[in-house]
Amino acid sequence: MQNRFILFTLLSVFIVSAQSDTEIYLFDISLNKNVLKLKNQKNISNNDGYDNQPSFYNENIILFASTRNGQTDIAKYSIRDNKIDWISETLQGSEYSPIKVPDQKAISAIRLDTTGKQLLYQYDYKTGKSKVVAENLVVGYHTWFSKDMLVSSVLEEGGLSLVVTNLIANTNKTFQKKIGRSLHKIPNSSLISYISKENDQWEIKSLNPVTGKTEKIINTITKAEDMCWLINGTILMPKDNIIYKFNPKTDTHWSIFHTFLNKEIASISRITTNETGTMLALVSDVSPEHVVQKQLDAYNKRNIEDFLATYSDQVKVYNYPNEFTYEGKEKMRSIYAPFFDRTPDLHCKIKSRIVHGNKVIDEELVLINGNEIKAVAIYEVENGKISKVTFL
Repeated sequence: MQNRFILFTLLSVFIVSAQSDTEIYLFDISLNKNVLKLKNQKNISNNDGYDNQPSFYNENIILFASTRNGQTDIAKYSIRDNKIDWISETLQGSEYSPIKVPDQKAISAIRLDTTGKQLLYQYDYKTGKSKVVAENLVVGYHTWFSKDMLVSSVLEEGGLSLVVTNLIANTNKTFQKKIGRSLHKIPNSSLISYISKENDQWEIKSLNPVTGKTEKIINTITKAEDMCWLINGTILMPKDNIIYKFNPKTDTHWSIFHTFLNKEIASISRITTNETGTMLALVSDVSPEHVVQKQLDAYNKRNIEDFLATYSDQVKVYNYPNEFTYEGKEKMRSIYAPFFDRTPDLHCKIKSRIVHGNKVIDEELVLINGNEIKAVAIYEVENGKISKVTFL
C-alpha cells in the first residue's frame, strides 16, 4: 500500500508539473550605491514545453531539466557561447533537478523511469554515464552538504521528509516530516536551509546535518515554495511576479527586491543564484498574454492542433456570467475542427486587450464567411494553459 502511495505522489509531483509550459531567464545582479538590481534579462531555454529547475554548475554553465522528443533530459547552457547542449538522453526515463556534485566533475539528478521507479543518480559531466546514488530512497529534491553527505526531500507517506544521507556510512536519518522542495547550503556556514510545512504558516529553517540542530529563520512569504541565498546572506523568495528579500543579520521583515512588469515573467516558480551572487536564474510560466496570443494565431491559421495545444485538457467554456456550455479539449475539437474546415476566410482581429493577473480580456472582430461579428472573450490561464473561457 505504501509503495502505491509513493508512486501516486511521485506522479503528482513530476508528471503534472511536466505539463506546464515554462521558460528559464537569466539576469545579471548589479550593485549600485549598496542597492542590488537585476539587469540584462535573457531567455536561455527558448523551448516549447517544460524547462525548469536551473542550477549553476559553475560561473559559465547553467544546468536545467528540459523536455525534448517527449521526455525530459538534462541540458546545459553555456553563458559564454549562448548555446545549449545535452548531458543525458535516457530513453527509459526522464531526469529532473540537476545539480553539481561537490569536488567532482559530475552532476546528480532525480530520474523517473517509465516503469514508475524513481531514484537519485550521478552522471559524469562529459559522458553522461550514470550510477545510482541512494538505492533505497525515493528522492524528490536534494542538495549536497559535502561530496559524501546528501540532504534530501524524500517522498514518504504523508508527503516530503527531510533526510540526511551519509554515503560513506551508508546511513539515512530523518529529521522532520512535512517539508518543502527548496533545499540550499547557507553561504559561509555549515548549515542547510529548508522549508518546514508542519504548521499552516510555513517557516524557513536551518539544519546542521551533523548535529541535527534546527532553528527557525523566518516565516515564508505566504505559501511561497522556492527560495535561494545570495553570498551576503540575503534570502530571495518569489511569489507571482515579485521577488522578496530578507537578510537575517540586518532585517526584521520581508521587503520587495524586484517586481517584474514585463509580459514575459508572470508567475515565478524557481529561483537560483551563482556562487558569487553576480547572476540569477529563474523559472516563470509563460505569460497569460503569450498563451492567448498563441491561441489567436493558431485560430487565424485554422490550425486545430496548435489551437488546442494552448488549452488544458479539462478546459471549461461559459457564456457570461456563469452559464456553463461544455468541458474538455476533445469536445472543443469536435466544435472547432469542422468550423475551421468550412470557414476559409476566418480571421479574428483584436480591437482591445486587458491583461489582469492570469486573465486576458479580448474585444474581438471576427470575420466568418464574409460577415464581421463583434465578440468579447475572457481567458483564464493556469500552468501555461487556458483553463477557462467566458464569452460575452
